[in-house]
Amino acid sequence: MRGLASFVDAHTVQVDKTGGGDETVTFEHAIVATGSRPATLPALNLDDPRVMNSTTALELPDVPRTLLVIGGGYIGLELGTVYAALGSRVTVVEMTDGLLPGADRDLVNILAKRIESMTDAVLLNTKVTGLKALHGGIAVKFEGQTEQKEKTFDRVLVSIGRKPNSAIPGLDRTRVQVDNRGFITVDEARRTAEPSIFAIGDVVGEPMLAHKASHEGRVAVDAALGERVAFEPLAIPAVVFTDPELAWCGLTETDAQKQGTKITVARFPWGASGRAITLDRTDGMTKLVLDPDSGRVLGMGIVGPGAGELISEGVLAVEMGATARDVSMSIHPHPTLSETVMESAEVFFGHATHVYRPKKK
Repeated sequence: MRGLASFVDAHTVQVDKTGGGDETVTFEHAIVATGSRPATLPALNLDDPRVMNSTTALELPDVPRTLLVIGGGYIGLELGTVYAALGSRVTVVEMTDGLLPGADRDLVNILAKRIESMTDAVLLNTKVTGLKALHGGIAVKFEGQTEQKEKTFDRVLVSIGRKPNSAIPGLDRTRVQVDNRGFITVDEARRTAEPSIFAIGDVVGEPMLAHKASHEGRVAVDAALGERVAFEPLAIPAVVFTDPELAWCGLTETDAQKQGTKITVARFPWGASGRAITLDRTDGMTKLVLDPDSGRVLGMGIVGPGAGELISEGVLAVEMGATARDVSMSIHPHPTLSETVMESAEVFFGHATHVYRPKKK
């Protein structure tokens, strides 16, 4: 059934069907999975089809000659690099001092070099303060550490984050609670304050990732069936689908520094990988975030082609409580990029086959 649903009470919704008419549906349990929508700012609200969001950017009839991407997060970089590869002259503007804020700098720096070579410009510490529709394009005003204060682009992509779709009609007729950021509040089983209603995905909070939502959905269904379950992952993988890809899971080096957690980081440069050499992509890197005493794998980060495929090994290592010894003693096929995971673990012990990194005493 397709249509707009509104809550009547904790066990009833009314659906205004897309084809006309309405229908009342009663339920024992319901799962809210309304997702999120692109966020915007007042200065960027220009009613012009040439100002796009992450949805409309996928529906263009042609490739723009010039494109401004507002926001250096993963969505902006993914779409921006696609259009750059298709021939657009792309400029990226980011208000912070680096792309992908929050991700480890050693990984981001490798990706940033590639993006800088693909684009016209990457403007950091810069804000967009205004957009104006002209006959020949969209005039953009900049503020910050850039000499150019105004420039016109054929199209502008606004990619500054997403907002949860929690303004559900009739939700106030239930006990479901929404926090001050607009996220629906849930417990470890994804149950809301209304026992009959669960919520999953973007609408319940970060990280806003499809695979996280899918896992939450399974937890919610099991809980509704009476199982004792909880959504308690140690490592949710994040992947930036650029070229090169960037992926991480578990504890990052950046978060460890913020939390004051003692860690050891073991890095393996892809310049020492035979497989990376044959691919002519030696700019990658694999890193393990480890407990310095036990050697337990707390997190993993990878930048390079196929990083999104390789990161699952890190997820398994974190979830299973594997140690650097476990990873280093697990034979990986040669020559493959997966070897870089094994060899980064060997770096921890100071006996990696292809790089000289003596263990610090």
